[in-house]
Amino acid sequence: MKLSQAYKNVKMSVGILLILFTFSCNSAKNVIASGEASDKLSAKQVIKQHEKNSTAFKTLKARVKIDITQNDKTQGAGFTLRIEKDKVIWLSESVLGMARMMITPDKVKFYNKLDNEYFDGDYKLLSDVAGIDLDFMKVQSILLGEAIYDLKAQPHQVALSGNSYAISPKDQAALMELFYLINPSHFKMDSLQLQQQQKRRMLQVDYASYQEVDKQIIPKNIRIIAVDDSDEVAVAMAIKSVSLNDEVRFPFKIPSGYKEIVIK
Repeated sequence: MKLSQAYKNVKMSVGILLILFTFSCNSAKNVIASGEASDKLSAKQVIKQHEKNSTAFKTLKARVKIDITQNDKTQGAGFTLRIEKDKVIWLSESVLGMARMMITPDKVKFYNKLDNEYFDGDYKLLSDVAGIDLDFMKVQSILLGEAIYDLKAQPHQVALSGNSYAISPKDQAALMELFYLINPSHFKMDSLQLQQQQKRRMLQVDYASYQEVDKQIIPKNIRIIAVDDSDEVAVAMAIKSVSLNDEVRFPFKIPSGYKEIVIK
């Protein structure tokens, strides 16, 4: 059944969150992907290097320019992003604070001053956007260029795909195919590819480049394409600044008189 237009608009608003968190700063060093993938590395060795290079920080602040394209129309805006790792992801429209979002391990919340509406619910909405069951840690992993599932939980296989290591479960789920393309230079993701053929859903997250910030390797440019049946959304981001481990605040209060968005 097709989603109602209102539901699609809500999905689009929340979809911004899934795509938004790539980071850079003026003093950041670009990470040049000069490594060459080798067929001598096993899946276990690639996974070990990927997990060794997981991003470590307490807090993050950034300014992000996002362009969203849907139905041949593109809209862009600037946002302020703040993260307390494993606890809070907070996003606010930069100029007037016309829209604000905050997610925690238990909740997904946002409000929109243009339409006087708010949402206060669980991860079902984010899961509908991505086409997979999401939780806070999976969302955070997507934003940091890291695997969304525990790579040690089941056997994986490796193959070369261009100059990337293609890691996939040996036994793919019947309803979902999942591939990670791992960069041979820094062993973060070049791409996350997830398909659900029967539901005609696809999520692809491409990490065009990385950078080093305070000795941490994090995404610099990212593009996400989400397909749900005949609906397709593409998001591209330009990152203006980022700082790690500064003191951060997460102000969030739904204005009185706003109408609640209820997703059934």
